[in-house]
Amino acid sequence: MLRRLHPEQPESFAFTPANQAWAEEQIKKYPEGRQASAIIPLLWRAQEQEGWLTRPAIEGVADMLGMAYIRALEVATFYFMFQLQPVGSVAHVQVCGTTTCMICGAEDLVAVCKEKIAANPHELSADGKLSWEEVECLGACANAPMAQIGKDYYEDLTAENFTKILDGLAAGEVPTPGPQNGRYAAEPAGGLTSLQDFAQDRPARNASVALAESYGDTVKRIDGTEQPTQEAAPVAKAAPSKTASKSTAKKAPKPAATEATQPAALDAAREGGADNLKQIKGVGPKLEALLHSLGIFHFDQIAGWEEAEIAWMDSHLEGFTGRVTRDNWVAQAKEFSKN
Repeated sequence: MLRRLHPEQPESFAFTPANQAWAEEQIKKYPEGRQASAIIPLLWRAQEQEGWLTRPAIEGVADMLGMAYIRALEVATFYFMFQLQPVGSVAHVQVCGTTTCMICGAEDLVAVCKEKIAANPHELSADGKLSWEEVECLGACANAPMAQIGKDYYEDLTAENFTKILDGLAAGEVPTPGPQNGRYAAEPAGGLTSLQDFAQDRPARNASVALAESYGDTVKRIDGTEQPTQEAAPVAKAAPSKTASKSTAKKAPKPAATEATQPAALDAAREGGADNLKQIKGVGPKLEALLHSLGIFHFDQIAGWEEAEIAWMDSHLEGFTGRVTRDNWVAQAKEFSKN
């Protein structure tokens, strides 16, 4: 498919101060002389800020990275995740049209898009709120047909429920993502044939849908305010208590900042061992080890963090500044604590 820049372009582009600070931090991740490796995240953040990827944005990012414009244009035109024309102010709808979805009714979804949004892909709806396109496989074949709207998947679609989703978006609602036919995740459409005990104890929503709901607005574009961008301050660890029980949380000394409070810590994991904190989205082995060094071993510790404790942790995770807020650890930990 031939991808060209839109004929109508703005005169200039500039990152917001928050996004500029974020972009500079991304560039620091790469060795001197390899700054061009940051091209994809910076183009993506520019698109999130503007809604689509403009020529001034592509060239502005190229200037930041010391790249020839043609190199940045090669990236922007190669990857279909980059929108080279204006998209709906509320959401851009991507309908999967590959084999499984096509067999299961993707053509009906495309027909709905033509009726409810615009006759042709990449055209704006009359009110400018929605746009659409057909894309290649999005990898949710077990829940076909499906569409990606914003950052979430809407699965097990029919012309009827898809119409309701589009009407809801146009009306300012944020429909619940995930399966739309009552399915929990990707189990057999006729119901579980194994692991049936799991169905009795599982949360009301699967983890992906629960996380999306916890954000509240999953079609909102990133604007740079989702996480702190300042450099992380040195980690202030609480002095170990010789008398405290290993199973009893102790309050660590409060840092100088009055708006943040260091969360309660444990000397060691409780009997039975630490929880697998890597189940939380965004937590890997390195970050789990850092949490352990701060006395955080269990989901229920994280689940109990209040705003001041989140603020402290967000600014004290060296190398992972803002991760708690960005990935909404508290909501995830609450779900894991129920199991």
